[in-house]
Amino acid sequence: MNITFYGYNTFVVKSKDKKIVIDPGGGLYFFKGWLKSLIPLSEWDDITHIFVTHGDPDHYWYADRIAEKSSASIICNKTMIQEIDGKPLLLGPRNRGLAFTTEVDNLHTIAPFETIKVDDMDITGVKTAHGPLTIKLGPFSKTLKPGPKERIGWGSIGFEIRLDSKVIINLGDTLIHREEWKTINSPDILMTPIGGGKVHNTMDEDEALETVEMIKPKLVIPCHYNCSAFHKKNANPADEIYFYDEVRKMGVNCALLEVNESIEI
Repeated sequence: MNITFYGYNTFVVKSKDKKIVIDPGGGLYFFKGWLKSLIPLSEWDDITHIFVTHGDPDHYWYADRIAEKSSASIICNKTMIQEIDGKPLLLGPRNRGLAFTTEVDNLHTIAPFETIKVDDMDITGVKTAHGPLTIKLGPFSKTLKPGPKERIGWGSIGFEIRLDSKVIINLGDTLIHREEWKTINSPDILMTPIGGGKVHNTMDEDEALETVEMIKPKLVIPCHYNCSAFHKKNANPADEIYFYDEVRKMGVNCALLEVNESIEI
């Protein structure tokens, strides 16, 4: 199994006949290309499955376009879909607000704690919750709080993916869930955000360490930290070396992947 990290919470996992993508979003730093695909176009054609953790643009801006090019199926929370005029429509990746406009040919929906089987993969929904996000532009600021009328964090869900005898947990952007995650036990790989120290939209390093201690994975890959966003080069700073050292003290392997870096499992 080969795992490549593309920044934010974007991963490509290749294993035998499958090539899955988690959160095919767009980068938010306009000096480097406003919402440019995090996954190179050269990787799109043979993608087989697309997992979407929630409806923020840095997580699924290109989901429908990759699906159209590759014929990949999309797996997402049931709340990402609404039936309109008899058609199940995905929350439009590039629409403003809660506009369900996008037709998807091959779609699988899931809810937290539910398990579905897709092409020999057993997939279980993991309870997650996106935290509030404060956007500052000069002297002005606005705090977006996930809720029934807000798009931010819409459809939040994590995934437990059983693929070719390996178990992968991806938590997306989430705050810690101490009770709901007790049933997760020793996955092969845990992908967890650690960059919520200043912006509080996800777990910070210490909360992620608590999660590692509780879940007891074999390998941890931290994500969604030190990312650019809007006018900032680093909108959610984290001390990844501290996180790495503390994970290793638990006797758990940890991989700090640079953007475009891969690891063989």
